[in-house]
Amino acid sequence: MADVLLDLPRDLRSDLKAPMGAIYTDTAALLADAGAPLVAVGDMVTYHLLEAGRVPDLALVDEQTKRSAVDETVTAAITGFDRTVAVDNPAGTLTRELLAAMRDGLASDATTLVDVAGEEDLAALPAVLMVPESASVVYGQPNEGMVLVTPASEVRERARSILTRMDGDSDVVFELVERVE
Repeated sequence: MADVLLDLPRDLRSDLKAPMGAIYTDTAALLADAGAPLVAVGDMVTYHLLEAGRVPDLALVDEQTKRSAVDETVTAAITGFDRTVAVDNPAGTLTRELLAAMRDGLASDATTLVDVAGEEDLAALPAVLMVPESASVVYGQPNEGMVLVTPASEVRERARSILTRMDGDSDVVFELVERVE
């Protein structure tokens, strides 16, 4: 049984529609603007970064895109990580296991792929709080492209605000997502 710390209520979903950064359709342009460490949230984002020759420092995948299974060629191409960690994280939630895997991945010198049973969509929110200001978090914006997030203070505040308004214990989440330098 997954240790769910936060659950996204329906009325907060609209708050997640607006991108937290610039939208890119060109992976090379995104990588030219990206900092380090680089965190990728989502199968298609991870795939495009790998195809461009960049293994993210931390990537989270669930073998789904737009609520459907990703193509087998995408899944097969998501390789080259130093280590893979499997976690449970039900849709619309953030679990202790997911946050711990993210934290461990960011603290490690090894590239880490977090293979999520459930859904990884909300992982961009805690990632923005975990990474140093030099970092970039990239996630997919359905039917638009990839969002490049630079964790500036206003972006961190937006992420913190959304996490605070989710159902559950945001204080425990904030302890777990203390910035990894």
